[in-house]
Amino acid sequence: MVPTTKPKVTPEERRRRTDDRLKIIRLEIAIGRELDDQGISTPAKFGAAIGMPAAEAAGMLNRKQWREGDVALLEAAATQLGVRLPD
Repeated sequence: MVPTTKPKVTPEERRRRTDDRLKIIRLEIAIGRELDDQGISTPAKFGAAIGMPAAEAAGMLNRKQWREGDVALLEAAATQLGVRLPD
């Protein structure tokens, strides 16, 4: 067998991933608060509020492992709900 080597993550890439994780956490909290304030408590209502199917909307907020592009999805959802994050 040929040993497989994992590509090393550069310090810049590690920083970018950390920044993305922090942004995701902030967005999830802000979106959750806004949903509570608006009385939106079901995936169907959340999906309707942001123009997304209920299952996809619920999955977006409950993911344990994030993928490329998820930050943009959460930012778009926050914009739809009128949520602003401090920079």
